[in-house]
Amino acid sequence: MNDLDNTIGCFTGHRELGGVSLDALVAALDRRLRFLYDEGVRHYYAGGALGFDMFASVTLLNLKNELPELSLTLALPCRIHTRGWSRGDIELFAHIKSRADEVVCLSDIYHPGCMSARNRFMVDRSAVCVCYLTQVSGGTAYTVGYARKRGLEVINLAKELELS
Repeated sequence: MNDLDNTIGCFTGHRELGGVSLDALVAALDRRLRFLYDEGVRHYYAGGALGFDMFASVTLLNLKNELPELSLTLALPCRIHTRGWSRGDIELFAHIKSRADEVVCLSDIYHPGCMSARNRFMVDRSAVCVCYLTQVSGGTAYTVGYARKRGLEVINLAKELELS
């Protein structure tokens, strides 16, 4: 791990999760979050994106009933980041946002690079990165590469699910 607070982690993953069993993904997230909790990781950053971010956030929030020291900060790239989402996705995001412990919005407006800035913000404050990475390029690959460069412990649930 890096020299930052070892009680903090972040989530990053693809919006499209392919053919993965969502039940298996949630079970893997649950197991991993419990393990990391026992290791002292209590606070997480999530980027508020569709796909893996949403699954990770909901799983963490559901675990707070049993593990009340868990906390979630949503790190949003801009105020309008849900523009273009379906009504159902916006409602789910609103529910997650209402249960989050903190919401940080990094920009009032969308601009090129705001998503990458959000990802660096989360990694720079974390010691562990829990991800779902199956592709060698794109935002998740960039974020995981940045996390590795910064010395974070990287836990790729896609690899764990592949092995099970």
